Amino acid sequence: MFAPTWRLWGEEKCEGAIYTVYLKKVRYHHPSRSITQESDDDEISHLEWETVRVRFLKAGTLEKLIESLASDTGELESTFVNVFLATYRTFSTTRQVLNLILDRYLALSSSSNKIYGLREDHKKALRLTLQVWLDAYPEDFRDPPFFSCLRQLSEFTKIHLPGSDLNIKAGYKLDKMKREEDIKGSTMLGKILSCEEMRVHCSSPMSNGNHQPYEFLDIPESTFAQQLTRMDTVLFKGVIAHQCLGSVWSRRDRGRGDAAASVTATVDQFNAVSFRVQSTILVDTELKPSQRARLIVKWIDIAQELRMHKNFSSLKAIISGLQSNPIYRLKKTWGAVIKDKAELYEELARIFSEENNQLNQRELLMKEGTAKHAQTAHANDRHLPKALEKLAVNPLAISYGTIPYLGTFLTDLTMIDTAIPDTVANGLINFDKKRKEFEVLAQIRLLQGAANAYQMERDELFERWWESVLVLDDKESWRLSCQIEPQGSSAQSSTREGRMRKRAQIGHRKNDSIASTSSGSSSSQFFFDNDSLNTPISHNDTCSLERKMSTSSSSSSLPSLDVSVHSGGTSASGRTPERNSNTQQQQPAPSPYITPDFYIIRVSIESSAHEIEGVNLYKSIMLSNSERTVSVIRKAMEKHGFEGNPEDYTLAQFLPDGEMLLPASANVYYAINTQYDLNFVLRRRRHGDENTIIRKNPAKDHKVRKKLLVT
Repeated sequence: MFAPTWRLWGEEKCEGAIYTVYLKKVRYHHPSRSITQESDDDEISHLEWETVRVRFLKAGTLEKLIESLASDTGELESTFVNVFLATYRTFSTTRQVLNLILDRYLALSSSSNKIYGLREDHKKALRLTLQVWLDAYPEDFRDPPFFSCLRQLSEFTKIHLPGSDLNIKAGYKLDKMKREEDIKGSTMLGKILSCEEMRVHCSSPMSNGNHQPYEFLDIPESTFAQQLTRMDTVLFKGVIAHQCLGSVWSRRDRGRGDAAASVTATVDQFNAVSFRVQSTILVDTELKPSQRARLIVKWIDIAQELRMHKNFSSLKAIISGLQSNPIYRLKKTWGAVIKDKAELYEELARIFSEENNQLNQRELLMKEGTAKHAQTAHANDRHLPKALEKLAVNPLAISYGTIPYLGTFLTDLTMIDTAIPDTVANGLINFDKKRKEFEVLAQIRLLQGAANAYQMERDELFERWWESVLVLDDKESWRLSCQIEPQGSSAQSSTREGRMRKRAQIGHRKNDSIASTSSGSSSSQFFFDNDSLNTPISHNDTCSLERKMSTSSSSSSLPSLDVSVHSGGTSASGRTPERNSNTQQQQPAPSPYITPDFYIIRVSIESSAHEIEGVNLYKSIMLSNSERTVSVIRKAMEKHGFEGNPEDYTLAQFLPDGEMLLPASANVYYAINTQYDLNFVLRRRRHGDENTIIRKNPAKDHKVRKKLLVT
């Protein structure tokens, strides 16, 4: 059998479901002819062609989704099952899904509408689905103390499937979880006592014999990177992928609880690294600029080691700490950083550039995700390629996995959740959206598998130092920073200092936002990126983006939703140190909220190829309030995966009476008509396309505009 060809046929609607239908054309060699015989005759005459209709569930009720776990022929739809089990929590619950599967199994057992063999195949598919569910997502059934869902499954199989693999597995899982819960309860007090004894032991001056605790500057960079990577590996491998889903991660108004606990743990560790960057640099206010510069250089060297380890999470945390306002405003300190280290810092910061949807970071993850060593560098880098080359030729080099910056995936999943509706016509669950979310979750699972390559021993001296660091909150960090270098100082910087500050600003062009949750129980820092903005995505119905100042370093905060900007912490505005020193007050205080609006538009491509295939493919693009038409066109071309000169294309918004063509120099944010769906078409420029007008004063209410309709 040769590779099939596919053609979109259209949509098929039935009660409770919408299917996307493709025609699959398959060709077979004539079964009665050998290859030798066929070579002597006309090959075409001995080929048989068959066109098969293939349906993919686009949207449906929950009951239809359960039915689709098996194909029409009763075979297990493995791809569908994987997508469903990974994403069902966004539209249902474990109990509801389990009840529907068990009810369908009973209905099939008592049904006489299907022939016996087909009916048994469907039942087998449901049994396999339940086994996959138990193996891949055991946490769904961990609801102590009664474990009601798992107990229900165990009792069901005991009655209807006694002695089956599923019955044995369900019983084993139930007993195991009950034992684990009993052990957890009985050892809780013992753990508390143990921790207290450990604390007393570590505080004793005689407890470590001749082993003195580390001092920050004395810790080898390789040891530091290994220990951070060891901690990050445990947390990343423990991330439950579906907890990263936008509708789970952003579940603020309904209360998150433990729904994203594994992600929160990773966020806390990220914040812990970033806070320690600030603390170690700021806590001693009596240091000279050259001495404080040594601390910055130390963190830059640690960041380089992390790059060699392919640990992008702690690497990002260090860069974010160095980019925070309390550190980045220290002009004299940055001026004392030697040139080579400042350049190395720029190269490391460039990895997380916002340009082209964090293209550098995404390319590195794609190229190095499952590779043994770090092996790529930016074209403009000068220092990193040398280190990478030494690593490549070293025969004793250790193979590493990859620890990604989780915020990249959280951003993608939040974008999908924001841009694509949960339901379609008649309230049917949009399963196409779940497929897109699953693609991102699959990337996380792939990197989690690669992380098994890390094998690093625990260093108790490092852990003692780590726990001993005095962690500062934003307000205190800003106060110490201003004490080190007072605001509004009239002292003139040297020429060399000016050069170093200019170089440092390259890495500080964008500072990550600090988000806070409305849960009330936590408020800490997580530096979170998105496609087009310098502030996190809001999942509220409004487009307001605010960031609230954190007041405690011991709690956690989650990206997306309601963040405000304050002048005492990390800057989300990308202002230069000079502007900060002129505009900020002597005492750190929250500045007025900055609420940059954004839109998510959908762009399709007009081409003969798309028309022939009958496909109208849209790509979602996040649009900030400073986007020009050429920039949006470039993004659309990248999203659709084709190259060319953006100036050769035009962008038009679909309106009820025709189209509105946008001039090349237009600010798209103010030009579009928000009273209708934000659907756009990208097409090659035609004669006369440049004769368009746009509202001249975009500062006014953007709902009132001049438009040229091209019909």
